[in-house]
Amino acid sequence: MDAVSPSTRAGVRRRQATGYTAFLPAPLPPLPPVLLAGNLTLLLSEADRALGRLDGSILTLPNPDLFVFMYVRKEAVLSSQIEGTQSSLQDLLAAEAQILSPAVPRDVDEVVNYVAAMNYGLERLRDLPLSVRLIREIHEKLLQGVRGGRLTPGEFRRSQNWIGPGGCTLNEATFVPPPPEDVPEFLSHLEKFLHSPSDLPQLVQIGLAHVQFETIHPFLDGNGRIGRLLITFLLCQRDILNKPVLYLSHYFKRHRAEYYERLQAVRDAGDWEGWIAFFLRGVAEVSAEATDTARRIIALREKHRFQITERLGRAAGNGHRVLEQLFKRPILAVTDVQQITKTTYPAANNLVGRLKDLGILIESTGYARNRRFRYQPYIDLFAELVDPAPKADTPR
Repeated sequence: MDAVSPSTRAGVRRRQATGYTAFLPAPLPPLPPVLLAGNLTLLLSEADRALGRLDGSILTLPNPDLFVFMYVRKEAVLSSQIEGTQSSLQDLLAAEAQILSPAVPRDVDEVVNYVAAMNYGLERLRDLPLSVRLIREIHEKLLQGVRGGRLTPGEFRRSQNWIGPGGCTLNEATFVPPPPEDVPEFLSHLEKFLHSPSDLPQLVQIGLAHVQFETIHPFLDGNGRIGRLLITFLLCQRDILNKPVLYLSHYFKRHRAEYYERLQAVRDAGDWEGWIAFFLRGVAEVSAEATDTARRIIALREKHRFQITERLGRAAGNGHRVLEQLFKRPILAVTDVQQITKTTYPAANNLVGRLKDLGILIESTGYARNRRFRYQPYIDLFAELVDPAPKADTPR
């Protein structure tokens, strides 16, 4: 077999008939194979252990499905912020609770769509393997009715796109993906890789697949978000995680410049090992953070269950019912409490007041009517203040 140059290990650049040069990715797995030795072996072991601890910690939660709600929303917010949205976790929860405010960023609908796309994809994976067909369906959900919605949701691009500084031309781009007519073939190769037997560790396969999808860049918009969704889908489909509780976009956002540099180093120099090391560090780091969040959820729940039992007397039973629902729906109205407890409106309103006195709920609208109440201590376990990241290269 002919030796593969490091600069062409991930693919080749080829001049097109119209004069620009596009990148054509080589099929996975890479040749020569990814060298899993030394530091990479240690990182893989650490990532595997961290994921195992995370999966175990989630299964210790009283009702794991209740708590997935917030993990999914944190990933949605962070992945969308990488693409330039300004909406926070608080904005997303407010929008889902139909709290209308001029202060809520207009791009919150994009984050709402991300949640819908993730939930849709996880549901479809029960009956349909991860495939080109499913990727298109998820993309349609992601872009329906929002910025980029005019760019054929669910359809592969029919024109050339590129990535580079704002305002750059095709010939000035940092990276030019393959021409549109080649996209179906490259996606077919990726699908075959995902479903073919392999001696590569599962996490390495997932890391390779993410880069390959981002390199193909099959859509006119939404490629970054779909590529990060694929990580979650593969972790769940392959039973590495029982629930989608790894918000890996937190790591990518925190190391945003390096994230893009590592992707480009694969294309420029065939540095798959550098990317895999970066990816595995992220898996280990964020798994540990998510595991800690699970422990804090349990501690918070026990603290508030104790307060409700000690302070609410005969209303404690209804207080516990409301508390359990708050983990799945952390913003609600008095009418929601009325439905949960099957009591009168005055009784529900009184219970909300008592939960406010305990510091479990806070009023979040400032309205005299149509008030909404937040389970702020729980939201705070996921929310965080992050300085805006500098603008990265943008897709065209």
